[in-house]
Amino acid sequence: MGAKSLQEQLLGVGLVDKKKVKKLKAEALQHKQKVKKGKATAADDSERQQQLKLQREEKIEKDRILNLERQNLLKEKAIRGQIRQMIEQNRVKKEDGDIAYHFTDEKKVKKLYVSQAMHNDLSYGRLAIAKLDLAYEFIPEPVAVKISERDPSYVLVCNNRTESIEDDPYADFQIPDDLMW
Repeated sequence: MGAKSLQEQLLGVGLVDKKKVKKLKAEALQHKQKVKKGKATAADDSERQQQLKLQREEKIEKDRILNLERQNLLKEKAIRGQIRQMIEQNRVKKEDGDIAYHFTDEKKVKKLYVSQAMHNDLSYGRLAIAKLDLAYEFIPEPVAVKISERDPSYVLVCNNRTESIEDDPYADFQIPDDLMW
């Protein structure tokens, strides 16, 4: 049996189909004709070099964009892990009570029953409510501020306690000692 050409071997193995083999043979024939006629010049080579250079630059840009996307995903995952850890380590145990505290979560009004002390801490901004998975956790206000800097969607309630003190229009007036309510 005679030696088979590389194209025939690839066709036999199934790596290429008949159309591809015909196309490659036609290209090879055209190239041979150009070489015989002396038309294969430096202009063809420089055009091909330009195309290859353009393809390399496009691939480099595509790889850079994919790498940035991967880095952003890893960064977001790390931030979510930090937030989870901050909530789990700093959560305040809920004191059950008979006072309802209302807040919103995704445009729905939610209600938690808490003690008077926790209600006051929430109202004055000493405590905040954060959502972790499907549960609501109470966390100290400084931790809530740090979480909000990373991703504000986790903190549902964090009352600002400095507004009422600084913007008090009656701060210059004295309250009489004998005032009865």
